[in-house]
Parts: sequence; C-alpha cells; structure tokens
Amino acid sequence: MVEQRRLTVAVTGAGGTGAAKRLLRVLQNDDRVAHVDLLVSANGRKLTALEFGTQEDPDSVAEALGATSPKIRMLDPADLSGPVTSGSYPYDAMVILPCAAGVLGRIAHGLALDLIERAADVALKERRRLVLCLRETPLHLAHLRNMVAVTEAGAIVYPMIPTYYNVPETLAELQEELVERVLQLLGLGHTDRYRWDGTSTPARREHPTAP
Repeated sequence: MVEQRRLTVAVTGAGGTGAAKRLLRVLQNDDRVAHVDLLVSANGRKLTALEFGTQEDPDSVAEALGATSPKIRMLDPADLSGPVTSGSYPYDAMVILPCAAGVLGRIAHGLALDLIERAADVALKERRRLVLCLRETPLHLAHLRNMVAVTEAGAIVYPMIPTYYNVPETLAELQEELVERVLQLLGLGHTDRYRWDGTSTPARREHPTAP
C-alpha cells in the first residue's frame, strides 16, 4: 500500500513562482500525496500576477499556479485560525517556494505575523521537515545569520541556485531540477536524471556539446 503524505506549500513575495507551479503540478499527480494545503502571501499573489500576467485575487492566483486538483486546499494566510496553526493538525512536511528573505528572518526569530510563518513555526516545534527555498542575492550578514538560525532550529535552507553542471538550456529545465531536488528532500523524488555517478549525470549527457 502506498504511504499517503500530507504537505503544506507556501508561496511568498520573491521571484520564481513558476517553480512553485511546477512543484504543485508534480504533487497533484503523485499518488503518494493525499493532500496539500496551499498558502500564498499577499506579496506572493502580487508576484504570481506579475509573472503570469493574471489578477491578484486568490482564485486567479490558484488558477495561474495550476492548483486545480481536489487534493489542494487554498488557505488564507491572514487567517491565523487556519488548521496549520496547530501542532495537532497532521501534515508531514512544509515547503516555502519561493521564500522571501523577510519571511526567513521572521521564522528564524520565532515571529509569526501570518499563517505561513505560524505553519513554519509549527513545523519546527513539531520536528517536521521544513524546506525554505530562499530567493535572494547577494546576501548580507543578517541573511546569513538568519540562515544559520533556522538551520539550527531544524529547517533546511535550499537557495534557488542552479547547479550549472547539468548544462540547463531553458528556464523550464532550471525549474525542473530545482523541484526534483526539493522532492528528494521530501522523500518524494521522481527521477535519477540529476544523480551524479562520479563522472556525469543523465541530464548532462543529454547535452552532447556541453563543455
């Protein structure tokens, strides 16, 4: 019998919402995933609207992100009574993709100004996996200290940085690899395309002219 996973996915106000769309598409099609709670911050809605050329209302944002499956329930980040506010609510892991530097900082200091930050706080206190896909560069000292603080608290900081050695040629390829590596951190990997064998990876070998 396939183990059913329950996940929380958040999108905050940093560029790269296309990767969140790709992640949600994979989760919706994965029989190992039973349910996804989706939270999109106000700034996340602005970025989604900008990157996809849509409106900022929740329904338009959900459609732009491809969150159309019955598996996905969209929650209001402003509602601190939402289910993910409690440690008694069952879910296995949380991903914030993309994760704004300000969100990272508030999580690092135990501040919960909305349901996204509260859900992250719950994930840490309940010792659940929390993956923060930071989208910020360059990094100043406060960013670096916040990354250390959340790592010490139990989170995984996964900056949205390409590997380059797989020689990606399109934005879609960059997003695909990023999402696959996030899925591997969740125990939901789908492919060995990016697995290093000591000399190369299948993804790299698809580009015969790669240096």
